[in-house]
Order: sequence, then C-alpha cells, then structure tokens
Amino acid sequence: MKIVVLDAETFGTDLDLSPLSGVGETTVYPITPADLVAERISDAEVVIINKVKLNETNLAAASSLKLICIMATGYDNVDTAYCRSAGIAVCNVVGYSTHNVAQLTVAMVMSLINRLPEYTEFVRSGAYTASGIPNKLEPVYHEICGKKWGIIGYGNIGKQVGRVAEAMGCELLVYKRTPEPGAPCVDLETLCRESDVISVHTPLNDGTRGLIDAAHIAMMKKDVIFINVARGAVTDEAALAAALKEGKIGALGVDVYSVEPFSADHPFNEIKALPNVCLTPHMAWGSYEARVRCLSEVIKNIGAYYAGERRCRVD
Repeated sequence: MKIVVLDAETFGTDLDLSPLSGVGETTVYPITPADLVAERISDAEVVIINKVKLNETNLAAASSLKLICIMATGYDNVDTAYCRSAGIAVCNVVGYSTHNVAQLTVAMVMSLINRLPEYTEFVRSGAYTASGIPNKLEPVYHEICGKKWGIIGYGNIGKQVGRVAEAMGCELLVYKRTPEPGAPCVDLETLCRESDVISVHTPLNDGTRGLIDAAHIAMMKKDVIFINVARGAVTDEAALAAALKEGKIGALGVDVYSVEPFSADHPFNEIKALPNVCLTPHMAWGSYEARVRCLSEVIKNIGAYYAGERRCRVD
C-alpha cells in the first residue's frame, strides 16, 4: 500500500508520523502547492491531508487512489460528490479535538470578558509599579455568571462548550437547524438578539455559508462577545470587523478565516491589534494530545477501509 501525506507541516513538526510506516509505504511532504498535488498523488492508494484541496482537477489522474483520509473533522476542502462518483472513499476524524476547541472557546471568552490583555499590559509596561496604587479596576470587566451564552451549532463541540458555560452559571441558548429535544433551542434571530456571548461551532456547507451575515450581526447586543472557532466563511468577516470598529459589538475572538492565512487586505487587519480582539492562527484543534489522537484515528480509518468496514466515511 502506498500512502502519501501532502501537508505534514500542518499537523505540527512535533508529531511523530512513523506509525504510518507500519500501515504501508509512506511518503511525507511537508507542504504541497496546488500545482503539485496531481503529480504527488498520481500513484498513491491512500492520501492523507489536512488543508489541501482535492477535487476533480487533481484527482482525475490518480488511477490507484482508493482512500482519502482527512486529519480533521471538517471536509469542505474535498469534493465528496466527485469522490463518490469516482469510487474514492473519504474519511474524516470526529471527536478528537472536542475538549481542545471548547477549551480555546472558553479561554477566548474569559480573556475578553475579564479584559486580560489590557490588565496584563498595564503590569508588563511598568505602569502598575509607577502608579503607586495597589489595584486598578479600569477598564470595567464583568462576571460571566448569569450571562446568556448562545451556541450556534450543537454537535460534540457545541455541547461541550455548553456544559462548561452552564458550569460557570450561564444560561444557554442554542441554534441548530434541526431542534434537539431537551436542548434550549431558539431561532437564530432570538439567539442573536438575546445572547451576551455567542460562539459558533457549525460545519461549513451550503446551508451555513454566510449564516451570520450583516443583518444578524446588527441584531446583536452592543457589548456581545462573539467567538468563531468553526469556519471563517460561516460569517461575514467584513461585517464583523466593521461592527467591532464601530462599537456595535463588544469583543471578537476568531480562530478560523475564509482564507487561511488571511491576506494583507483582509478586514481583520484593521482590528487585529485592538484589545477587545483575540485572533489566533487556526490552532484550536491542535493540542499535542489531540493531534496524537487524530493520527491514531486516521490509522484506524485506513485499517477499517481495507477490512471492508465503513468507519468515519463522509463520501
């Protein structure tokens, strides 16, 4: 079996990929530019990716390809319709980063609601020592207890975030396209109007692309904390940046972008240095423990496919 890994650098250079050699002959590329994808997978039976885009253009000549394994939960970078028609199986990995993404979501909220960047800078700069005053309580910060936390997308990650939010005393509001019995589900407009914190955990697909548009952002509270750890294209990024600059939302935390890394002309460049903004480089999924779990699951997916079993199939 010939296995090709196309973008190993996106898994982290500290992740040991040697277990793949126990499954088959493995070729590892740190990064693969779009114009080299077709060439590098031309004789592969199994292709492992994280961010590389695979579609008819680069898959058509891969006559030996049987299986695509995605080192992620999201699979919007793979043309699954084409793979289905071509008889190529596609597997993702589910659940490996649930606690990790929830952890970053809550960390962003807690940093922003406590105004930690401003308070730590006050001490770091020496201003605290120079002040001669034993404490500082400006800018004003608030308790999370008693706040309404809106969760958009209520899968594994959304549910974990909800559990943590409730443990801190928050009331949950949940939006999902198919309301879940027992969950505090509301329509999206209600969630946007009433929530003090909003976090997004929905996958990107035709139904969620642009879901949080300018109209929904305009409904939000002036001091809302908005967090997106799902996919950048679920939101109108320009509208978010404008609302933040104009003081129409309180704070913004984002780990995902419609183009990654975002370009020099991206609207977030105008707000990235503001103290009420927390932007991270799509790292919420990637603790060391989560990446080890992810690789282990990919190996299990390969074994299941060759054993004639359907495991984590999304084709």
